[in-house]
Amino acid sequence: MATRGTKVERKEINSSQPYEAKYEAQNPGVSAQAITGAKRATGSNDRKVIEKHLKDKQK
Repeated sequence: MATRGTKVERKEINSSQPYEAKYEAQNPGVSAQAITGAKRATGSNDRKVIEKHLKDKQK
């Protein structure tokens, strides 16, 4: 049984798990490398923060 819960896990991107970065890269149509870079640039692993950063960067 998970100690953190699925709700917390879905809100975060764990870049040490390659499948999570790959899955997130499919949604906005960016590479897994861009996801990792956005995570480093924002200093957060929250999905919403990373998605916002990528949208702002594309503009």
